[in-house]
Amino acid sequence: MDVKEGIAPEDTAKPATASQSKLVWWAFKKHRLALVSAWILAGMMLVIVLCEFLAPFDDRHRDAEYTTAPPQVLKLWSDSGFGLHVDGYTSEQDPRSLRITYTANPDDRVDVGFFVKGEEYELFGLIPMDRHLLGPTDPGDPMYLWGTTTDGQDLLSQVVYATRVSASVGIIGVLLAFILGIVLGAISGYFGGWADNVIQRVIELIMSVPAIPLWLGFAAALPADMNPVTRYFIITTILALVAWTGLAREVRGRFLSLRGEEFVTSARLDGSSHGRIMFRHMLPSFSSHIIAALSLSIPGMILAETALSWLGMGLRPPAVSWGVQLQDASKWSVLSGAPWLLIPGLCVVLVVLAFNFVGDGLRDAADPYKH
Repeated sequence: MDVKEGIAPEDTAKPATASQSKLVWWAFKKHRLALVSAWILAGMMLVIVLCEFLAPFDDRHRDAEYTTAPPQVLKLWSDSGFGLHVDGYTSEQDPRSLRITYTANPDDRVDVGFFVKGEEYELFGLIPMDRHLLGPTDPGDPMYLWGTTTDGQDLLSQVVYATRVSASVGIIGVLLAFILGIVLGAISGYFGGWADNVIQRVIELIMSVPAIPLWLGFAAALPADMNPVTRYFIITTILALVAWTGLAREVRGRFLSLRGEEFVTSARLDGSSHGRIMFRHMLPSFSSHIIAALSLSIPGMILAETALSWLGMGLRPPAVSWGVQLQDASKWSVLSGAPWLLIPGLCVVLVVLAFNFVGDGLRDAADPYKH
């Protein structure tokens, strides 16, 4: 067999023997922006799993002496010697507005270390621990790398805990919506008839109502004193019940085009059940499209939760989410003196863009006409 100049024989054989998953992976790696975004999302998943260990303080930690204190800078060298540290604060109160301003004090050194002892927590909800990845060597010293909130909470710790809540709302909500969309869309497209009519009329009814008023209406019906965990699951369910309709229509269209194919007829003649034909034969034929749609739907769910919480209709304190944190940033009197309170908003932008880039990369990589 002739070998093209500059290409090794084993390289020419790879595409001919590679599986579909390998072809998708090779194509996805060529999308540099999607690959970088995938690493960002991998870091986000690590934060979700290990947030108690990664956060310098507990999500309930408050320091009334340092409210809206500015971010500190990590340093390795000072007049007192070498070592990781931050400068402490010097406070000054305005006699007219009574507003307290904080400035860095190089003479007040706060030593910082890795794997330091701090507030106790349970890793994975099972393992008692008191070690944190980064923190002050003396737990009582102020170390606020991203500044503090209006309540004196460490913003970095709050963002870490909020990442778990907001991202998990998006992921869990999309998974619930996808289960509904795939199952109902498959039934509608495969069986047709009265089942198709009923499901499509329900979809049209839900899609005819504007999404934001519908979310607000459902969220407003929840009692204000509801347990934060219960409210979290109910908000996730509400978002899922609204988000499944688009996927259901896509799945229905695919099933309508596939149910007359020869492999479906063969499976039916072979005695396969309806469920096996739908979910073992028809659904895998466009699984790559579903995976891409899944990654592109999560940002919308995260934005929906953030918007609801920011409006005060979603998650509420003491629950921690990006939307809850951005409530302080909506006040210009606060934001003008503490612009670092916008950091949760930057996290929302970064994660949403990362999901969109990964979704675009998966969609392009899974396109059979591009291989």
